Amino acid sequence: MSALFILIGISIIIATGFLLAFIWSVKNGQYDDDYTPSVRMLFENEPPIKENKSIKKSK
Repeated sequence: MSALFILIGISIIIATGFLLAFIWSVKNGQYDDDYTPSVRMLFENEPPIKENKSIKKSK
């Protein structure tokens, strides 16, 4: 039973380490996307779909 407590403690320490590493990398701009904005103008956008509205004529 004591081995279970040791494994839970170690897993919490490792999970905290990964969380701190993730937060550190986000704050330092690791996940900033510098490539996509520069090539976004090269992709073709889908043309806007025009809705076919029927005009009701009043008599």
